[in-house]
Amino acid sequence: MREFGEDLSSLRKRLSEAEVYLDLAGRHARLAELEAEVSRPDLWDDAERARGITTEYGRVGDDVRTLEQLGQRLADAETLYELALEEEDESVAAELEEAVAALGKALDDLELRSLFSGEHDERDAVCEIHAGEGGTDAQDWAQMMVRMYQRWAERRGFEFEVEDVSEGQEAGILSASFIIRGRYATGLLASERGVHRLVRISPFDAQARRQTSFASMSVVPFFEDLSGEVDIDEKDLRIDTYRSSGAGGQHVNVTDSAVRITHLPTGAVVAVQNERSQHQNKAKAMQILASKLAELQRQERDAELAAIAGRQALVGWGSQIRSYVLAPYQQVKDLRTEYETGNVSAVLDGDLDQFMEAYLRWRRAGAGQAE
Repeated sequence: MREFGEDLSSLRKRLSEAEVYLDLAGRHARLAELEAEVSRPDLWDDAERARGITTEYGRVGDDVRTLEQLGQRLADAETLYELALEEEDESVAAELEEAVAALGKALDDLELRSLFSGEHDERDAVCEIHAGEGGTDAQDWAQMMVRMYQRWAERRGFEFEVEDVSEGQEAGILSASFIIRGRYATGLLASERGVHRLVRISPFDAQARRQTSFASMSVVPFFEDLSGEVDIDEKDLRIDTYRSSGAGGQHVNVTDSAVRITHLPTGAVVAVQNERSQHQNKAKAMQILASKLAELQRQERDAELAAIAGRQALVGWGSQIRSYVLAPYQQVKDLRTEYETGNVSAVLDGDLDQFMEAYLRWRRAGAGQAE
């Protein structure tokens, strides 16, 4: 049987570090406070506060259980290895190999959390994809990107809610907005902000020529309620209603229930058509607009600080962040982190985690601080 002592010692060290950067002691203390809050009979007198408390209670509890369960699993593996050495039993080698690999993967996932640095990284994310240069190919590429992020969300067990889709003239889409709900959705999807370039043999070209097309992705944190932080004056809004269309699901109807809200001072536009009624579509659109305006305020503050510090932004709206090449060779490459893979089909099917982790490590190393 091979030597497992070094592997187990390394896992023990990584677990101890995780308990520090995830502040296990502090989470235990916070969990006790939250348990007292959720047991109060008047908790739901303030529904908004109650939702915040119960959400935090669930997340803190999950963190504590995860760390404690990992500790127990590691202790079991250490005990099994000690007994195997004492009894010279090699029959458990495969079981130990499996346990070490599983614990390593679980700790990899935990260590990813230490890379999140944004104030709102834990939140759900509001995403928008817009077709850029490239005509019909770009519109098809935009639709491919929506599918890619939907599949990524499904892989992680996140919810994916399409809010609005503007169909392309011949194929694909002009734009789409959607919400991805899951812990750290905003932090993970931060790596996807920017322009994505696709190079392929165009399926829309009769001469089968190679075509380069572009689509952009924007991501902002989604807030259920920003009434106390973002002041939206109704006089600054233009609200249009129109008939829902496209792949909106079973609730899309033939009345003018879809809502488009334009914030005139900033030019921010939000459209929602997938809720059951015009009232619900407007309410969701206002939530998304508030999230967008909050992000704009944050960007303005960051720009002011960058100007004071004399820093230049590395990545602008028109800069491509990643290239997806299907012809004449197969490659997806992130131009910031230099991370690349030849398995293009897997990436287009939602296998994006390695790109996201590479970006978070690049950002933490300082290369992305001026972003």
